Amino acid sequence: MASTIPIRITMHILLLALFLINFVSEGRMLSTSGQAQEQEDPMVFQYHNGPLLTGKISINLIWYGKFNPSQKAIITDFITSLSQSSQLQVQPSVATWWNNIEKYYYTSIKSKKSSSLQLIFLGHNQIFDENYSLGKSLKMQQIEELATKGNQINAINIVLTSSDVTVEGFCSSKCGTHGSLNSKTATKGKYTKFAYIWVGNSENQCPGQCAWPFHQPIYGPQSPSLVAPNNDVGMDGMIINLASLLAGTVTNPFKNGYFQGPADAPLEAAAACPGIYGKGAYPGYAGDLLIDATTGASYNAHGSNAREYLLPALYDPSTSTCSTLV
Repeated sequence: MASTIPIRITMHILLLALFLINFVSEGRMLSTSGQAQEQEDPMVFQYHNGPLLTGKISINLIWYGKFNPSQKAIITDFITSLSQSSQLQVQPSVATWWNNIEKYYYTSIKSKKSSSLQLIFLGHNQIFDENYSLGKSLKMQQIEELATKGNQINAINIVLTSSDVTVEGFCSSKCGTHGSLNSKTATKGKYTKFAYIWVGNSENQCPGQCAWPFHQPIYGPQSPSLVAPNNDVGMDGMIINLASLLAGTVTNPFKNGYFQGPADAPLEAAAACPGIYGKGAYPGYAGDLLIDATTGASYNAHGSNAREYLLPALYDPSTSTCSTLV
């Protein structure tokens, strides 16, 4: 079963409350013992001994519906920023945020014998379906069908649906999801699995659920919404969810990596730190963020082409805390 990004209502209230309760009980500490526990505590964020994504992994984008050029550039600049050297970006940067994922590889016994992760994005690794070949109301099975259109060897295929496309469970229970599918292409005579991600544009459907803090939430603490760094509430919300799902995909690609809670509804690297984007965050407040002096937009990371992004905190397995860029 795929992992999902829950709606922002859940993120602000239930998950953050769960996060705080676990911290008080010291239940989030990673196990330092080399011996398997007889009974795993599902409320502990821990490694479940499965493989992480390693080696050179290509990022393939499948655009479903209509996105204008500026919207596409917001996504592609973000993906490009992930693989750039952090030394080439103004700090704090998208690359620095992504480099924090390496800590999961250091603490993973299985991955110590493997190469590190290297994301590769080439401009031609994109598929465009602007004519809604499967209609404007999709089931998850159709999302998986779209995911198979990309390369299936050493890949993460990302399906992006436009604001006029409804998807099963979108807004009511999730803002996006990730999972794995069996590859139809054999490698050295063997059929393997490839990872996929789906994220929807919530601007016209549920920005209060899937684009917070750039839109006021439907429920919970009401504070003024923040100015989106790329002047597009829907797309900047997609960046937050895409970033969270990418972190979950590489650290828990096959549902037996790093997570907290049940395997069919896990809290992963970013989802374990709900609603936290900067220091001092609390329910309804994203934290102390950087402010663009010209636009007034809130952000915490610089990216390619002078982009600014807001990225979620990541759970740090070395300190058992949520780590932010600012």
